[in-house]
Amino acid sequence: MISHIHTFFEKVIMYPAMRIAGEGPYGWRPKIDSIKKRWTALVQKMKTLAKSTWTTICRVGQEDPRRVFHSLKVGFSLTLVSLFYLLEPLFKDIGQNAIWAVMTVVVVLEFTAGATLCKGLNRGIGTLLAGSLAFFIQYIAQESGQIFRAIFIGTAVFVIGAAATYMRFFPYIKKNYDYGVVIFLLTFNLITVSSYRIHNVLKLAHDRFYMIAIGCGICLLMSLIVFPNWSGQDLHNSTVSKLEGLAYSIEACVNEYFSNEDPNASKDKSSEDPIYKGYKAVLDSKSTDETLAMHASWEPCHSRHCYRFPWQQYVKLGDVLRHFGYTVVALHGCLQTEIQTPRSVRALFKDPCIRVAGEVSKALLELADSIRKHRQCSPEILSDHLHEALQDLDTALKSQPRLFLGPNAHASTNMLAFAAATARQKSSKDLGVSLSSVKTDSSALLQWKSRRAAASSGEQVAERKVLRPTLSKMAITSLEFSEALPFAAFASLLVEAVARLDLVIDEVEELGRVANFREFSAVDAQEAATCQKPERGNGAPLENHLPSHGAD
Repeated sequence: MISHIHTFFEKVIMYPAMRIAGEGPYGWRPKIDSIKKRWTALVQKMKTLAKSTWTTICRVGQEDPRRVFHSLKVGFSLTLVSLFYLLEPLFKDIGQNAIWAVMTVVVVLEFTAGATLCKGLNRGIGTLLAGSLAFFIQYIAQESGQIFRAIFIGTAVFVIGAAATYMRFFPYIKKNYDYGVVIFLLTFNLITVSSYRIHNVLKLAHDRFYMIAIGCGICLLMSLIVFPNWSGQDLHNSTVSKLEGLAYSIEACVNEYFSNEDPNASKDKSSEDPIYKGYKAVLDSKSTDETLAMHASWEPCHSRHCYRFPWQQYVKLGDVLRHFGYTVVALHGCLQTEIQTPRSVRALFKDPCIRVAGEVSKALLELADSIRKHRQCSPEILSDHLHEALQDLDTALKSQPRLFLGPNAHASTNMLAFAAATARQKSSKDLGVSLSSVKTDSSALLQWKSRRAAASSGEQVAERKVLRPTLSKMAITSLEFSEALPFAAFASLLVEAVARLDLVIDEVEELGRVANFREFSAVDAQEAATCQKPERGNGAPLENHLPSHGAD
């Protein structure tokens, strides 16, 4: 009896208490701890996500504060056109057509004034031409019967649609008026096809045209008056930034090549490498330059000078800078080659190379400063120091002929003969086949070639398989001048950069002449002598990162 009471007490009273306390084989505490851990991890992830989102929001606004003002302008413009829906008197007069004003603001209002003007005028002109042509076709079709009217409207839609689409392939039309042609096609088809079923299509078209005109007017007002952003100024600043980026990249690349750091460490650097950032903007700028130049051609004269700038000349300068940037890319690649020149060999040419890179960087910075200040570059932009540095580099290279030519002119033949002999010995040992001995270097090489050409049995195939990796390895390690080849390529690219610098200077001088930049004066010479190199990051190009359909 007592044992039964004890069992009942354990099952009914003690066991539930043990479960609540987390004891026993089925305790609740492990489950509660697991839930707490998951909840803590979830809260930590939410905090990390919120922190990274806020950091991104602040970083985007700090990189270019104009993005904040543009966002506010778009919000305010949408609020204005929404009044046609929110205010009852305006909604009674306009009705559902007010949605066309909202659509126009969303589509037309771009980051820069040039892009807004391009899209706004394209949309307005395309709508006006489409409406006029649609009314003309409707006037002709309404004088005929119902069947002939349907045939005539269908034929007109086919002919106009095919002709307008074919015109979009014209380079000039595609570059400047592609968006206008698309709007023309859309509006023409809407009005023409609707006129077959709707008798009062004229009022509907008028209301839509007025709403589109009001939307375009608000967009132009916001773009041209309220904190305007000019495409021409963006293109101007981008060109200056690209010159400064190239100047930094080429100087930093040469300095890193002759530094005392481990050359293999540069292989682990990612795209965050500052040298890579310096020329990346130049290589990726072709489409951006062409789009900005096209949008700038739509903008009115907004500077104190009433003449228009030759924006296409900026595009030509960008092409020259990209060709110069390819040389910098090749120089940067020399830091990551598999075969590196020893530091003792590099030290022999360190001083003239650094001087050449410094003079090239100085010239690029002078060109950037001249474009920034709208003045012509200095007549003595290529100083005698650059020519002296080139002469010293040439003298240093000529003073070390053995590094590039090697002491033995027949080193390659000897290497091939030695590799062939090694392979033959290894093959005969492995396969148990007697091979002829190596008589001379040249005879061994010729015999190896003949055996390779006439190989038909499995023994010759095995011999070739043994010989191939031996030759590949010996070709890299046995040549006495192989370690000097990377520096020869580096020095050649550095001299090529100096040669391409002349093309950049010519293009900048042509830009200054066509754009009527002011003459270089003695005051500018004093400023150039005392100015310091700009810090990296201050001259970064300001990009809007908003898609624009003004040009494909």
